[in-house]
Amino acid sequence: MLSTVDIGNTNIKMGLFEDETLKYTVTFSTEPKKTADEYAADLYSLMRVNSIKKDDIDGCIISSVVPQVNARISDAFLRVCSVKPLVVGPGIKTGLNLRIEDPSTLGADLVAACVGANHFCGHPAIVISMGTATAFCVLDQKGDMIGVPIAPGVNISLEALTKGTALLHSVSLDAPKSVIGKNTDKSIRAGVVWGNVCMIDGMIDMIEREVGEKCALVATGGLANSIIKNCSHKIEIRPDLIMQGLRLIYDKNHK
Repeated sequence: MLSTVDIGNTNIKMGLFEDETLKYTVTFSTEPKKTADEYAADLYSLMRVNSIKKDDIDGCIISSVVPQVNARISDAFLRVCSVKPLVVGPGIKTGLNLRIEDPSTLGADLVAACVGANHFCGHPAIVISMGTATAFCVLDQKGDMIGVPIAPGVNISLEALTKGTALLHSVSLDAPKSVIGKNTDKSIRAGVVWGNVCMIDGMIDMIEREVGEKCALVATGGLANSIIKNCSHKIEIRPDLIMQGLRLIYDKNHK
C-alpha cells in the first residue's frame, strides 16, 4: 500500500492507497515541537487502531508546508515501516508546469491539488484549497498553473474577530438563513460564512474574466463543506484531491 501524507500548519492528513483506491484516511495535529520518536509512536498507534500492518506499506510520499516537521515524519516512516518517503519539492517530477515568478515558493500541497485537478477535472480550472488559508490555484487552458491568489482562511478570520474582542465569542460555521444577523451569534456567522461565500463567488467571477472562459471549479480542504455548499457557482468538492495528487506524483516518479 502507498501512504500519502499532507503536512499542514494545523493538521497532518495521512491516506493509504491500495492501487488507485483510497482505503483509509487519518488526521492528527501538527506539532512542530514533537520529536521523530513521538511521531513514530503516533504513526504506530494510528496503524494499530486501523488494523494496518507495517509490512502493508511499501511506499510513502509527503507534501508539507511545515519544513521542520518533514524530516521527523520521514524518520517515523523509516522506523515504523522501513520505508523512505519521497518528499514533494525541487527535482520531483509532477507533470505540472508552474508559470509563476518563483515556483519554489508554491506549497507542495497546492502542487498536489493542481496535479489532481488536472487529472480528474480538466482545465482551465480553479482549484480552491480551504485550510489555514484559502488559496485559488488557477490552471490555464493547457493545465499550466499560472497564479494563486491567497486569502486568510475561514478559521483565521473567525479567530481574529472573536479573540481580539471582549464581547464576541466563537461560533459554529453553520450559515444563518438571513444575511442580516439579529443577535451576536447570527451576526458573526452571517459575516464569516456569507462573507467567505461572497469572496469565493466574486473571486471565481474575476478569475474567469481574466482567463477569458469558464473554468472547471473544484474545492478541497477541511472547511470546504461548510462554505462551498452555499456558493452560487457549481463547485465540485473533492476531499481527497491532495491525496490523489500525491498518488499521481508518486506513480510518475516511482515508475
